Amino acid sequence: MAEGSREQGAPGSTDPEEDSPNMIVYRKIEDIVTRIQDEKAGGVSIRTVKSFLSKIPSVVSGADIVQWLMKNLSIEDPAEAIHLGSLIAAHGYIFPISDHVLTLKDDGTLYRFQSPYFWPSNCWEPENTDYAIYLCKRTMQNKARLELADYEAENLARLQRAFARKWEFIFMQAEAQVKIDRKKDKAERKILDSQERAFWDVHRPVPGCVNTTEMDIRKCRREKNPHRVKKSVYGVPDDGQSQPSPVHISSQPARKPTKEDVQKEISFLNTQLDRHCMKVSKVADSLMGYTEQFMEYDPLVCAVEPSNPWITDDTTFWDMETSKDPNQQRVKKWGFSLEEALKDPAGRDMFLKFLESEFSSENLRFWLAVQDLKRRPLQEVSSRAHEIWQEFLAEGAPSPINLDSHSYERTSQNLKDPGRYSYEDAQEHIFKLMKSDSYARFLRSNIYQDLLLARKKVSCTLKYLLFFFLFCSAWAAATVFGETVWQLVENLLSVL
Repeated sequence: MAEGSREQGAPGSTDPEEDSPNMIVYRKIEDIVTRIQDEKAGGVSIRTVKSFLSKIPSVVSGADIVQWLMKNLSIEDPAEAIHLGSLIAAHGYIFPISDHVLTLKDDGTLYRFQSPYFWPSNCWEPENTDYAIYLCKRTMQNKARLELADYEAENLARLQRAFARKWEFIFMQAEAQVKIDRKKDKAERKILDSQERAFWDVHRPVPGCVNTTEMDIRKCRREKNPHRVKKSVYGVPDDGQSQPSPVHISSQPARKPTKEDVQKEISFLNTQLDRHCMKVSKVADSLMGYTEQFMEYDPLVCAVEPSNPWITDDTTFWDMETSKDPNQQRVKKWGFSLEEALKDPAGRDMFLKFLESEFSSENLRFWLAVQDLKRRPLQEVSSRAHEIWQEFLAEGAPSPINLDSHSYERTSQNLKDPGRYSYEDAQEHIFKLMKSDSYARFLRSNIYQDLLLARKKVSCTLKYLLFFFLFCSAWAAATVFGETVWQLVENLLSVL
């Protein structure tokens, strides 16, 4: 099946794209992926996993993939196998079913193989209209597993502004695709939805992740100007450049690199791998979106009510910001991000109240305890760090939290010499857990929605009371002065 799709995507060896470095890399990866999926030849067993109320079809665990890579590719170091698997995942050939970050983990995380139709060697570079149709289709399907992430919702809003004139056409396309998808089998539809999501995770990745489809090795080689770069991206001299060009001729004789030189180069390359690269255009779009979102909260740009305390002596605005009865503008700000909700004391209390209703308040209480630990005097840090351990992480703790093994081990090692930042890994893990799970439900909950709409309801009630009062007054005036009912209505409408 993979070979058939491969032949369709690349009809013959006469295609110049077949000899490109990118295509050579794709073919090598596809050969490995095909071997992994071949169960008869010793590949990984693809199975259906039973969850609480449903079944998850056609998945494998990350540990199984790592074991296969070490066994069949003669890899001794597990870290090297994880790195190779992450490179395969970064190109979209395998993907986690519950995460948008395309990396491979050596644990029980479930992964699914990408359909050959979506392989990079068979796919063209998609356009923004295709991405807009996909996001619009996701909003129509109304499934918990298909809800848009924060960055996807921002992209959808940005695309809707950009394609305002043709948005009706995009909406109709998405609607037609949803109708076709509903005719398919439920298990097949679930697999196809996850494969399509993984395809867009490659071509429109999570902010901070590298878009592997934009990396062209041929640009790195600079074949048109050989005098500028002596070696290719892999450090192998080009065919016509075996001799150094006059630009690179040095008076010093070339020396053989030592062990220290190689170690420095390895450390430098590892540092470069950890760097997050983004296009300037994407950074500019993000900055503009952030500025537009927070513009109404900037007192130097927009007028604040009741008055601006930075240019007047009235401090009522600051009193309103610190009160436990937030106005609608403050409540709206909680929906921007979890960070904004936790900055506001009232938002923090409301989020804690919601977590208590879901019996998961220990996550936020642990996060707040770690935040308080960072501000404690130095002589109290050690004792407070052990108290947090006993309350949240020790065996038989009264409020246990769910940590992954890596964060738990790092935290237990840090507590041998406790400090203010001993719980940094655990706190980051819990924050991501709340942000990806609890926070989205909090924004949809009645607690937040009632608070968000409370001011509107109050304003509507006041409006109706004012209307009733004016109606009574006008009716009395009509009785005294003999005005008609229609004149009475016109007068009320002019007043309102």
